[in-house]
Amino acid sequence: MLEAIPLLFTPKCNPTISLHPFRRTVNQKHPFFNSISCSLSKNFKINAAKKHDQVPESKPQNLDGENNSVTEKGNGEGFDFGWLPAFPHVLTASLSNFLFGYHIGVMNGPIISIAKELGFEGNSFLEGLVVSIFIGGAFIGSISCGSLVDKLGCRRTFQLDTIPLILGAIVSAQAHSLNEILCGRFLVGLGIGVNTVLVPIYISEVAPTNYRGSLGTLSQIGTCLGIIISLFLAFPSESDPHWWRIMLYIASIPGFALALGMQFAVDSPRWLCKAGRFDDAKEVINNIWGPREVEKAIEEFQSVIRNDGADLDSSWLELLQEPHSRVAFIGGALFVLQQFAGINGVLYFSSLTFKDVGITSSALASLYVGLTNFAGALCASYLMDKQGRKTLLVGSYLGMAVSMFIIVSAVSFPIDREIGSNLSILGTILYILTFAIGAGPATGLIIPELSSNRTRGKILGFSFSVHWVCNFLVGLFFLELVEKFGISPVYAGFGGVSLLAAAFTSSFIVETKGRSLEEIEISLNAGLQGRK
Repeated sequence: MLEAIPLLFTPKCNPTISLHPFRRTVNQKHPFFNSISCSLSKNFKINAAKKHDQVPESKPQNLDGENNSVTEKGNGEGFDFGWLPAFPHVLTASLSNFLFGYHIGVMNGPIISIAKELGFEGNSFLEGLVVSIFIGGAFIGSISCGSLVDKLGCRRTFQLDTIPLILGAIVSAQAHSLNEILCGRFLVGLGIGVNTVLVPIYISEVAPTNYRGSLGTLSQIGTCLGIIISLFLAFPSESDPHWWRIMLYIASIPGFALALGMQFAVDSPRWLCKAGRFDDAKEVINNIWGPREVEKAIEEFQSVIRNDGADLDSSWLELLQEPHSRVAFIGGALFVLQQFAGINGVLYFSSLTFKDVGITSSALASLYVGLTNFAGALCASYLMDKQGRKTLLVGSYLGMAVSMFIIVSAVSFPIDREIGSNLSILGTILYILTFAIGAGPATGLIIPELSSNRTRGKILGFSFSVHWVCNFLVGLFFLELVEKFGISPVYAGFGGVSLLAAAFTSSFIVETKGRSLEEIEISLNAGLQGRK
């Protein structure tokens, strides 16, 4: 996910209400988005999540086995616009990831100006603290999100979460002391932590089954665009020491847009069913998935609710029970492997690698990295529902391992300096590209797909809290390890972890493309019962 492009920008690791809202019919509540859906249905004959008749009914699977049935897109005539009714809602949610990316990159250039103006210039610990407190807030936000989304639903949680995002940006922009900038960065981190959990839950539950993977990559694309925009905006900071305040004021604008956009977006039909709002759920399904999906989807939702329970507040202790404990383990392990495969270390060291070929501007080097990430995310959006999550994850980690070993070879073996520098650049670009195609977006997507409807929020909250802890540890110790052992052994270690991640994915992950969340959950539960 995620996210998964955290540029920590410390010196040690350089950039990186009510329970039931007022009830109205969905058509009244969301006139703008629903008018789009209706017009598209008429003009393009959309059936958003059609299960194609040629594919036999899927068989049960378990977490140890392979996917026994993969539904492919049908061979309908003309263009396939089935994703379009859900697109405005998913795009609105992806504004959260744009904010994530923007706040990742916003401190990359201006941190020196901020330190000078606020009186802690030259103090590497305080400079690192200004950045690292963001991660502390994100950890707390991730842990808190599961309970919030269970009780309030995704729409209201999104809107509530814009408060710390907007306030944090404004407080940071107006800061005249160290404490004020720390407070602002913590608030922003708190909001980002909630959103990193919330976005994959929302997209997985709102997107039509056959387009869930492609729409899920919008979050990664949003993160890349946020980083790129922040890096472009950082260029004036090299000549204007106060420009960082403008950049932080700008960060509040997407928060207002998200709060307003979510007023017109739909809520998760699965959460609406858990809340007992079946008529609203049917309206949502009709508008974004198609009328032929309504009865089948409601029947699947009710079947899962009967098995899991219909209350809106699961317990953290449920994660200790099967099959939730197994999915939580997989989610945590995937993020441990993702972070210790070295994405933050490579992003940090990439600026030095680019300097070897004459690119001395760190902002320009970061921009090249951001554009590579963006290109990889676009590839992922095309491939996710065609190749599947498991295939992309395995291929991504194998590509990352090869990339690391290319860099290690370039650094370790006595070859021409120019050739070695070019090989290092090639390895770095290939690593970032392959990460963005699979390990970045697919990790945050497959965890909610494997999670049960009842514990999805808690499992995502736990998994992302593991992500933030590992993120912090890699940033904290990366440079010390390089100084002690050298870059070659550290990068070789990243390559080894990438190979381990490919093996773990191959052994523990099942393919989820083309299957509804309920089909996956029922199959996993059936597999669990079969093992007893």
